[in-house]
Amino acid sequence: MALPKVVAPSEWQAASENLLAREQEFARARDALAAERRRLPMVRIDKDYVFEGPDGQVSLLGLFDGRRQLIVERFFFDPEVDGWPEAGCVGCSMFTDQIGHIAHLHARDTSLVLVSGAPQARIESYATRMGWSLPWFTTADDFSEDFGVDDYFGLNVFLRDGAQVYRTYFVDGPGSGGVGSIWSLLDLTPLGRQETTEDSPEGWPQSEPGWFRRHDEYEEVPACES
Repeated sequence: MALPKVVAPSEWQAASENLLAREQEFARARDALAAERRRLPMVRIDKDYVFEGPDGQVSLLGLFDGRRQLIVERFFFDPEVDGWPEAGCVGCSMFTDQIGHIAHLHARDTSLVLVSGAPQARIESYATRMGWSLPWFTTADDFSEDFGVDDYFGLNVFLRDGAQVYRTYFVDGPGSGGVGSIWSLLDLTPLGRQETTEDSPEGWPQSEPGWFRRHDEYEEVPACES
């Protein structure tokens, strides 16, 4: 293994500053791309989808849990997946392990759920083993096929306007490699991080940066009505 060369502190500082400039340029390009994502057109969803949760059946609208935005992770915990019936997909499990506390998403009016083919009893057992408390539902209808996740992991993003649901974004495969933190998940949504420093369409909800709290210090956010 060839280690990087050893240099004097002054040379290291110059190289670090050069890299920092490139990193800042990358960050600006990333933010510009997120601004484009917030302006993507939407697809109206009129088909009814039914999911099974720990408390019974729920619709796609119900997965929002009263919030305005929804991120759905297709988690492959199904009979054809390696590890069945004791464990789910290794890649899906690693991705889910890195997701931060969803109270921060809730504070930005955004829900996140997992959906799988496994029955609820299996889901509960595996979630307990992995130490997860994320909402996790069983899907058995056309949802996976209709939204491009019938044979591979993917994230679908939805927005609701009252009772009407729209699909706004989708990412799978290598494109999801940098996703997982609260910031990166919010950047996938049409409303984004909802900060005044963002380039968002006029009228988008925004507040000053620094809105976040410790995850047990948020006040309960009432469900939006429109």
